[in-house]
Amino acid sequence: MKNLILTITLIFSSILTFGQNGITITVTVNNVANNEGVVAMALHSENTFMKAAPIKAKSSKIEGNKVVITFENVKPGDYAVLGSHDANNNGKMDFRENGMPIEDYGASNNVMNFGPPNFSNAKFTVTDKDLELNIRF
Repeated sequence: MKNLILTITLIFSSILTFGQNGITITVTVNNVANNEGVVAMALHSENTFMKAAPIKAKSSKIEGNKVVITFENVKPGDYAVLGSHDANNNGKMDFRENGMPIEDYGASNNVMNFGPPNFSNAKFTVTDKDLELNIRF
């Protein structure tokens, strides 16, 4: 009898959680320099930040110097978002000869360091609620 109740409980709980998605993260950039090209955003964990391909990546056309990008079905944990304005739409961030970026960029928590951003300053925690982030370029 215990096994039957346990089995029914497991089946019921798996049916309830089957349709549930993760958290939605909506990222807004309100100050894009112009409407040329696209804005690209990348969602990273500590293991992928500045080291590997992002967990999720999206890009969007710019309208009215503004972009809104949504990452859906994100599991709880610590993350950071990196974004850049690919003004010439060549699919990459362009740099000067001295290594400084030509195109605008930003990170979650609006971290602006002298040098590349780091995960500890840009991280935020996903729990059980949808998030809205604003990033400045």
